Amino acid sequence: MGTFVANCAHEGKKAVMKRVVVDHFGGPEVVRVVEEDSPRPGPGEVRVRVLAAGVSFTDAQLRAGAYLGGPRPPFTPGYELVGVVEEVGPGCSRLREGDRVGALTVWGADAERVCVPEKYAVEVPEDLDPAEVVSLVFPYMTAYQLLHRAAMVKRGETVLVHGAAGRVGTALLELGALAGLRLYGTASARDRAAVERLGAVAIDYRNEDFLARVRELTGDGVDVALDGIGGAVSLRSFRALRPGGRLVVFGRYATVSHGRKNWRAVLEWYVATAAVALWGLLSPRRRVLAYRIQKLRIRHQDWFREDLLALLELLRRGEIHPVVAERLPLADARRAHEMLERSAAKGKLVLVP
Repeated sequence: MGTFVANCAHEGKKAVMKRVVVDHFGGPEVVRVVEEDSPRPGPGEVRVRVLAAGVSFTDAQLRAGAYLGGPRPPFTPGYELVGVVEEVGPGCSRLREGDRVGALTVWGADAERVCVPEKYAVEVPEDLDPAEVVSLVFPYMTAYQLLHRAAMVKRGETVLVHGAAGRVGTALLELGALAGLRLYGTASARDRAAVERLGAVAIDYRNEDFLARVRELTGDGVDVALDGIGGAVSLRSFRALRPGGRLVVFGRYATVSHGRKNWRAVLEWYVATAAVALWGLLSPRRRVLAYRIQKLRIRHQDWFREDLLALLELLRRGEIHPVVAERLPLADARRAHEMLERSAAKGKLVLVP
């Protein structure tokens, strides 16, 4: 993988563009914007003029050096984009200039122009808001695949969602309700109403023991627990499972504190993850699964396209409602990173080059 911008061939005369750069790990202060020549697509790549690029907590993890398998500086953050194909590289046969596409870049999306492998670009409708569509490429895709590809939920099952007021958490509640699930979501007291509006039972993780509360509410635990926080939360989430239950670990939110890598939390995450994985192996009636969106996208490329098309249809029918908290110009990328910790419950931050 790697930043798609860096993978582009650079040949001939090019227009100047803006690109976000992180040249050393740290907090929001390390985010800056540079001007440079626009890239040219290499074999199998298309150059995309970016209409919208999302800014998420995962970008903060990349910036802080806490993202598993992330790039070394200097690099361009940006996990997802929606844009228009401007130029098609050698060997491309599916896309044409003028096509609107969405792509999961993992990093590299925060630029005016980005080269992406044609095989990972999915056509999206031109009549939908690019800022809303970009929310589908990462947060809603993660939620959809957690439910339907990893946990393989069935109507009527009980599901515990950690971080239920965040972007992935909100998507999980919306999609879970559509799937006929009974939902429980951990969140802070200030986000209780937002979680309950989406049909879930809210659990105040600061003032309530979520494990005790889940057992009180369900009697024997939940069928599925979805954990994007990690560490000790994973261990307790495993204990919240009823016989036949599945825990899906998909993130490590706890490894970044105040915008910077928390080394103690990183160590605790590895220890706890190893322990819960062992529990899963030893348990005859409960399972532990791991989910990483970019790994599944590589392994099952057809699933990513199929699932994004399903989400686009749900958006068109008004059955899901991605919320855009703020649209900022690319020049305000640092401000977007500063806003991350306080904006999660308000909606998606989107850079609009």
